[in-house]
Amino acid sequence: MVLQEPAGAPSLSTAAGGLGDAAAEVQLSRLRWAVLLLFSSYSLCNAFQWIQYGSINNVFVRFYDVSAFAIDWLSMSYMLVYIPLLFPVAWLLDKRGLRLIALAGSALNAVGAWVKLGSLKPHLFPVTVLGQVICAVAQVFILGMPSRIASVWFGSHEVSTACSIAVFGNQLGIAAGFLVPPVLIPNVEDVEKLAYHISIMFFMTAGVASALFILVIIVFKEKPPNPPSRAQASIQSRPTAEYSYVQSILRLLRNANFLLLMVTYGLNVGCFYALSTLLNRMVIHHYPGEEVNAGRIGLTIVLSGMVGALISGIWLDKTKTYKQTTLVVYIMSLVGMIVYTFTLSLGHLWVVFVTAGLLGFFMTGYLPLGFEFAAELTYPESEGTSSGLLNVSAQIFGIAFTIGQGQIMDRFGTKAGNLLLCSVLFLGTIITAFIKADLRRQQANLENEQTVLD
Repeated sequence: MVLQEPAGAPSLSTAAGGLGDAAAEVQLSRLRWAVLLLFSSYSLCNAFQWIQYGSINNVFVRFYDVSAFAIDWLSMSYMLVYIPLLFPVAWLLDKRGLRLIALAGSALNAVGAWVKLGSLKPHLFPVTVLGQVICAVAQVFILGMPSRIASVWFGSHEVSTACSIAVFGNQLGIAAGFLVPPVLIPNVEDVEKLAYHISIMFFMTAGVASALFILVIIVFKEKPPNPPSRAQASIQSRPTAEYSYVQSILRLLRNANFLLLMVTYGLNVGCFYALSTLLNRMVIHHYPGEEVNAGRIGLTIVLSGMVGALISGIWLDKTKTYKQTTLVVYIMSLVGMIVYTFTLSLGHLWVVFVTAGLLGFFMTGYLPLGFEFAAELTYPESEGTSSGLLNVSAQIFGIAFTIGQGQIMDRFGTKAGNLLLCSVLFLGTIITAFIKADLRRQQANLENEQTVLD
């Protein structure tokens, strides 16, 4: 039976008898770590394909003889495709469960990677666009999964850490996307040599994506034999007839705290998307010929963000201070963005590495915070739906900020473009302060434990 979320908040008083039985069956599965690692791995591969063009924007501009804006759209295609496909995929996640979504995401990721191998001539840019769009569709089956996998497979005291690790895969893929392409594809003049180097990257990606798809078929299971937490046991004990996907979305959109979080998450992550997409152009503008270091700066942003995400996840599992942690991380993202903005043009690459690392620690570290805070604010609604709505917000803002910052950079310079992101993060910080810490999932776990003790 596929896990289904109930239509309303669970009535713990009326379900007290059933909860005792459900709680007795709560047990952690050893397979949970294998499922989490596998998801993180194919999420990594998909994220790598998102940024593999943008990290060497100038090289692909010359190879395909297109504008920098056209290459930017290869990254933005991920954001654009996500928006209309979120709701159908979230509906599938609720109706068919985790395994089908995992199979679809990993399969499409592999297909897109193989299609790109047909674009190794300068006149075949439309083929690489097609491959990227297929990978973008795969991403729709990936982005909403971390909090759902964490809730379905992990206990209440490790759920935030698990969500952070699930997001890690995506972040590590972006890190690899910054690091690997500048190393594999040198900025050479000979188009044939360039095509050869590009083919190596495309072949490696397709091979890895295919191997991961096979592993998903073999390893990835729908759910563990027993629920891992009392909150999950409560959800599984409710009749599936009570669940309505449309009603679930309507309830989410009537949740004022969740709506505020949607906006603030979109502003923060949209800034990260714009910064990642345009980083190569920014660094090359101030430090010509430093394509490899531009990639390393992107790597620094993401790796420091992964450390921030892990620390945030562990901190949340220990303290449950969702509102306070989210607000502090948001404020520090703003501070990091301001420092980065005013140090980028100083002429010292080591300074850019340091300030980019500071920015990444907080800005990228915010991603799992948003997912977990949303899961708390919206329990017992589907984590896939709440995560999906957060991601739609991020994609919309990401497209707007990438286009807006790119145009401002072309006309007024990189500092003016980065100041746009600073103002956006300032607005997000103000809105975050108004979100109330209505931690429904934690309350459900506490009440269930009290019911069992009684």
